[in-house]
Amino acid sequence: MKEIRPADRVQSVQEYYFSRKLREVARLNAEGRDIISLGIGSPDRMPAADVIDTLCENARQPGSHGYQPYVGIPELRQAMARFYSRHYGVELDAGSEIQPLIGSKEGILHVSMAFLNPGDGVLVPDPGYPTYTSVSRLVGAEIFNYDLTAENGWQPDFEALERQPLDRIKLMWVNYPHMPTGAPATLELFEKLVDFGRRHGIVIAHDNPYSFILNGKPLSLLQIPGAKEVAIEMNSLSKSHNMAGWRVAMLASNPDFIQWVLKVKSNIDSGQFRPVMLAAARALDAPNEWYAGLNEVYARRRDIAMKIMDILGCKVAEGSTGMFLWGRIPDSEASSEEMADRILYGSRVFVTPGFIFGVNGERYIRISLCANEEKLSEALERIKETY
Repeated sequence: MKEIRPADRVQSVQEYYFSRKLREVARLNAEGRDIISLGIGSPDRMPAADVIDTLCENARQPGSHGYQPYVGIPELRQAMARFYSRHYGVELDAGSEIQPLIGSKEGILHVSMAFLNPGDGVLVPDPGYPTYTSVSRLVGAEIFNYDLTAENGWQPDFEALERQPLDRIKLMWVNYPHMPTGAPATLELFEKLVDFGRRHGIVIAHDNPYSFILNGKPLSLLQIPGAKEVAIEMNSLSKSHNMAGWRVAMLASNPDFIQWVLKVKSNIDSGQFRPVMLAAARALDAPNEWYAGLNEVYARRRDIAMKIMDILGCKVAEGSTGMFLWGRIPDSEASSEEMADRILYGSRVFVTPGFIFGVNGERYIRISLCANEEKLSEALERIKETY
């Protein structure tokens, strides 16, 4: 039989780290090891009660189960526009400057396919979300990593960026508040990014799902004058509204960029479940008390996670935000992967090794705050016993 081989693009990427590692954790649990997972950022708390009620009520309606518009229903787009106006002071046209997404991870693919030809250059942060790299490879783009370091506050070195082959680069991925480091967003940083994109004709794609988590002042790249002309911002309900499994996100930009992304997206999916969109619209209208309550919970969890980092001898930068702690491992540790595996098998606690986010993450581990206080406290006690 003639050998059958996959497409070259399949050879250019590996299985997502968490896909592989969570199978290992599941195997250990099946063996009775009772692993506490502090690895992934999947909120464990419920969405608001009225959001769930909206979903259930509309799921019972006979007209709710057919195909829906590729651009999302007007109620959802209008809620997204209100959300941006209320929280960021950014005015968006609900009909032409917003595109609902089935998750912002999926949006990374849509944006990459809409803007990148094979061989085009794309700037990807190191450390950064691994999907920026894998999707860039899948579309055949040439990846140019830019370094983020603790010494520079995990912000881009704009002098170093100017030395990149910018005539070959078409798109730049940025993400503030930053994952995995928790470095906060600032308007000064956003002004520099918009200026950089405008001067060099580079699309600035900002991934912004963490701006409401342990962060006193949510910011948007689109607050900067002229940003819409060169920037795309994705936002998500996964973290801010405890709706990770619902796969609801949004993309905001100028009408041309929106239409280009829609051309790609409309050939890939067929829109979202109407009750999900109506429930998401309800979630986006949440009162400020919702976010305050959410952050009270994460603040208590963060205190326990800080104690875990202290026991492990890891140093966490002050002022970090988001639903993770990013800690520098002791110099005596051989690698983040080896340390994380020792914690997994020795203490029965799963934490994320920083190497998966890039070369500059090698000397770090990440702890998720998506476990309740009881589980975090138990993880702390297990680690105390083995360290």
